Amino acid sequence: MNDQNDGLSRLGRVRRGHPEDGSVTAVERRARFVHLTRLSWDLHGLGVCTSLVLPVAGQPILEVRTPTGTTLVRITVVRRHCGWAFVWRPWWARLWQRGEWVWAEADNAADMIMSAVTA
Repeated sequence: MNDQNDGLSRLGRVRRGHPEDGSVTAVERRARFVHLTRLSWDLHGLGVCTSLVLPVAGQPILEVRTPTGTTLVRITVVRRHCGWAFVWRPWWARLWQRGEWVWAEADNAADMIMSAVTA
């Protein structure tokens, strides 16, 4: 039993490489998933359609969609020095506009994202 617990505690320290986002630990991948799932649920509460994309390689992405299925924005979560942040950029601003961001721990993150995306 003790060996199993040691194996689980080491799981978070194992580094695995992904081509897009460099080496991340299992704990970091899990944290990204949890933050995006929580945001998806908060957006659902606002009546917004979302879709969580979990690629085999790379970061998970939360797509915010219109009722007809058109993607409005793709949101990722990144780790910054002070904590986790949601980062997004409207689909039409891929080349010429910097992305926007909000702290993932903010209680009103879903409201802030939707106000920026629909503005």
